[in-house]
Amino acid sequence: MSAVSAEAVSGRVRVQGGGRPRPGREAAFPLAPAARLLPALAAVYRAQLSRARVARIPLLFVATFQSVGIMVLMRGVVDGGDAARAVVAGSSVLVVAFVALNLLAQYFGQLRASGGLDHYATLPVPPAAVVLGAAGAYASFTVPGTVVTAVVGSVLFGLPLGHLWVLAAVIPLSGAALSGLGAALGLLAPRQELATLCGQLGMSAALLLGVLPAAHLPAPIAYARDLLPSTYGVEALAHSFDARPDWLLIAVDLGVCAGVGVLSLAVATWAYRRAAVR
Repeated sequence: MSAVSAEAVSGRVRVQGGGRPRPGREAAFPLAPAARLLPALAAVYRAQLSRARVARIPLLFVATFQSVGIMVLMRGVVDGGDAARAVVAGSSVLVVAFVALNLLAQYFGQLRASGGLDHYATLPVPPAAVVLGAAGAYASFTVPGTVVTAVVGSVLFGLPLGHLWVLAAVIPLSGAALSGLGAALGLLAPRQELATLCGQLGMSAALLLGVLPAAHLPAPIAYARDLLPSTYGVEALAHSFDARPDWLLIAVDLGVCAGVGVLSLAVATWAYRRAAVR
C-alpha cells in the first residue's frame, strides 16, 4: 500500500504516492468562500438583538421613564402649540439617543478595551456587517420605548395620534444616524472611560437640543442643534402633529436624517477597521 501525504501550501494541496496526481504535481484546493455582507449582517443582528434583550431591558425602562418624566415636568411650563409638539417629539427620539448613541458608544468602547474586537477580526465577517448589525439591533431595541413615549406625550399634551405611523420612518433613520455616531465615538475613543463620557455627552446634547423648543434657544445654540443627527427626526415627528402636516417638509427632514445616517455609519465602519488592525 502506498503512503499518501498531503501538504497545504497557500490554499493548494500536493499529493504524493502511487495515486493521481503524479508526484510533484499540485492540485487546486478551493478555499472557503468569503462571507457575504447580508448573511453576515443578519447573523450579527440576531446575536446582538438576543444579547440586548437580556442585558438592556432595565436600561430601556430607565430611558422610557426618563423621557416620560421630562414630559411631565415640561407640562407645567408648556401648554400647547409648537412648544408641546417639540417636547413630545424630542422626548420620543431621546429614547433612541439613550440606547443607540449612549449605550452603543459604551459597548464598542468596552469591546475595544477588552480585546473583543480581536474576536470579530478573526471571523470572516465584513467590517460593515459588524457595525450595521450592532447598530440595527440597538436601534430596533428602542421601538417599544419610543412608541410608548410618543403615545403618552400625545395624550398628555392633547396632540393628535393619527399620524404616529411616522415613527416607522423616524425610529430607523434616527437610530441609524445616532447608532453610527455612537459606534464611531466608542471605536475612536482612546480609552473606555472616554467612550462612556462621549456617549453621555451625546445623549445630554440630544436632551437639551432636542427636547427644548428651537424658538426658545439662542442663535448659536440653534446652529449647534442643526448639527445634531437626531434633530431632523425630531422635526419630522413634530411636524406630523400638525392638523395638516406638510408631508414634503417631513420627507425632506427624513431624507436629511437618512443621509446623515449613511455618513455616520460609514465613519463607524472606517473606525472599526482602524481599531481592529491596532
